[in-house]
Amino acid sequence: MIAVLLPPTLGRPTRLPGLGGALAAAGIAPVRIEVGGDELPPHAARYVAAASLEIRRLVPPDAPTALVAEGDAGPLAGALGAAQRAAHRPVFGYVLVDALLPQPGTATRADLDRTQNPRDAAPPPAPAGEPEGYRTETLPPSADWPDAPCGYLLTDPARAHAARLARMRGWQVRECAPEEAAAELAVLLRDLRGTA
Repeated sequence: MIAVLLPPTLGRPTRLPGLGGALAAAGIAPVRIEVGGDELPPHAARYVAAASLEIRRLVPPDAPTALVAEGDAGPLAGALGAAQRAAHRPVFGYVLVDALLPQPGTATRADLDRTQNPRDAAPPPAPAGEPEGYRTETLPPSADWPDAPCGYLLTDPARAHAARLARMRGWQVRECAPEEAAAELAVLLRDLRGTA
């Protein structure tokens, strides 16, 4: 079983740097890919293209694979899964980590923030240095997503509402501190593999 660890967009650092080694210790082969070039528009399309090329380069085509998308990579999970299906690389599951959920249609990150945060809560502030137009660009559609079982790993309380939405969709949701994320992710991946 391979877990493709999709980093946050725009070269932002992962909040879970020890994840790969801990997953390997749990018998799951982690593949942490590098994605660059998405600081220029169209940000989402560049991320999906670069990530898909890295997956093609690093993951054997017949390996049982799950996509684990952290942060702003989460809303791109549907497009990344579609790219894998087009390349005849089936995905057995998806796990979003502290991420907004993909949405059918032509949403923007700003739309997702509005619809996936409680009405009385402001969305988390945009990090410094975020490119102009990043939050308002149209994301690749994910009309037929999810095509495999999904899970959600919550380590950041700011995304608790997205985790509640995932639960309402029938997804498995695990909540933990960042230092416990590897063990919880391993449980999620094994459970998703069992239901695929």
